Amino acid sequence: MPSSVLEAIKMGIWDYEPTDTASNSFDSTNALPGTSEKLDILAARLEKGLPLWHPSDRRTFDDNEATRSFSL
Repeated sequence: MPSSVLEAIKMGIWDYEPTDTASNSFDSTNALPGTSEKLDILAARLEKGLPLWHPSDRRTFDDNEATRSFSL
């Protein structure tokens, strides 16, 4: 059984979904979508077998730490 999406792709498993991971077990990011910083964070999550998206990740330019909801 693969431990990450990358490993699944290498094995030819195209419908792999990572196991559910509680959002409090990995950090959210304030990096703007589309920036190299955000892409680096997504790549690191992918390599670790974590979900790509955290519910508290920054989603828009206007979305910032002061206005985001941090309820988990």
